[in-house]
Amino acid sequence: MTDVHPSRRALLRYGAYGTGAAALAGTAASWDRLTGADIPGRDDGSLVVATLGSAFDPAAVRALRDGFRALHPGIDVRINAVQAVDWPDFFAKVLTQIAAGTAPDLVYVATEGVQLFAKRLGVPLDGWVRRDAAELREYFADVHPSLVESMMYEGSLYQLPVEFNAADMYLNRQVLRRAGAELPPADWTRDDFTALLRRMKRSSGAHFTPYFWTNRLWGGVVPWLFANGTNLLAESRAPGGDWLWNTFYPAAERAGRGGGFRWTTPQATDALVEEAYDYLASLVAEGLCTRPEGGNGSNLVGVFSTGRVGVTPAGGFWAGGLHLAGMRPDAYDVRYFPRRLSRRHQFGAAGYALLRTSRKQDAAWEFIKYAVRRDTLTRLFRANQTTPARRSMLTSARYAATGPAHWRIFYDTLDKFPDTGPVPAPPQVAEVTQVLLKHTGTALAAPRAVGPALRRMQGDLEKAMERDA
Repeated sequence: MTDVHPSRRALLRYGAYGTGAAALAGTAASWDRLTGADIPGRDDGSLVVATLGSAFDPAAVRALRDGFRALHPGIDVRINAVQAVDWPDFFAKVLTQIAAGTAPDLVYVATEGVQLFAKRLGVPLDGWVRRDAAELREYFADVHPSLVESMMYEGSLYQLPVEFNAADMYLNRQVLRRAGAELPPADWTRDDFTALLRRMKRSSGAHFTPYFWTNRLWGGVVPWLFANGTNLLAESRAPGGDWLWNTFYPAAERAGRGGGFRWTTPQATDALVEEAYDYLASLVAEGLCTRPEGGNGSNLVGVFSTGRVGVTPAGGFWAGGLHLAGMRPDAYDVRYFPRRLSRRHQFGAAGYALLRTSRKQDAAWEFIKYAVRRDTLTRLFRANQTTPARRSMLTSARYAATGPAHWRIFYDTLDKFPDTGPVPAPPQVAEVTQVLLKHTGTALAAPRAVGPALRRMQGDLEKAMERDA
């Protein structure tokens, strides 16, 4: 959810991730063989939890580990912070550990990998959730059902959401003042957005970029597709899930829910998809936004905080990042993503997936429950580096130091637009992502390139979706 634009080297990682994922088809059934875990000293008996290295700071990791140990003194826990550039890189490294026979018990998995892990390696949490329903009732009452549904696969729940980030729009107030513009209204349109970018460009120098975006699955083209009433892949819901919805959510909140999302038929050549790409191509042609190959997010905080970028899509995680960069809470603000045919937004969420190779599954479930407690998440997310899955944690006190003024938007994106959904991430997500990045780059590289690039994207997506992840 917070990954930067992938370089060519990162694209190679996507390929490695896809290759590793495909290899899992035969791996999951062969765990009775001698593996690296059987070497003396390699397994110290701890519950092993693999997290993305940048997901939590060291102090938060210690608090998570020590707090769990205090509650469960009989369970030793070891948290492995895997250093990775982004989620695909992280997944690739975890899959390498699994193939080497040193699989963790739990893996911190974002939306991009939920269905991959669920299909190949994950353990459904249904039985434990049913057993501990009374204990979990308070948790589910505090978490939006869309986040929960994004962690389901074919009728079963595989993770409890810990955090999420929806793609909203951050605006630099210094740039707005320079352009003589006000903060746009909450229900602004795509035309309003374009007009604001033009106004920003006219009032700024040659080294200014009105709209900064990165070519990636989260926050790239996908939110523009959602706003245009479409998606990269046809979307539906799997049957099932009534056992969860009827237990934890009132009728109004469970209406239309199912057993998880299904992303199936590619629709890159759909007229609404092409129209969204044509729009981005027009912004590139006018010099109103970064080109796909130029949107490297590694220095985005710096250029935004110094007024060299006016607008960029980001989630609640950026409040903490801008604060660390020295940006005052009143120096920026946030708005919903501009609407066109739809107000639907996209999000990515994350939680702990339990691997079927684990011999400590009951202990792992206790860790999952502990990790979603309100007091645990309060200690974990002190720096506002993400949006907590628990609605009650979004308070004025939390955002007093970091901002923005309209921090309620982070959770209201779910509450006010109930059709807001996860980025399209089927089990073949690695191949789908690679195809999306490649052809988005060519589609916006030259005039009149959109149509031919989307036709090639359609063919490659069809091949990718035919493969068994």
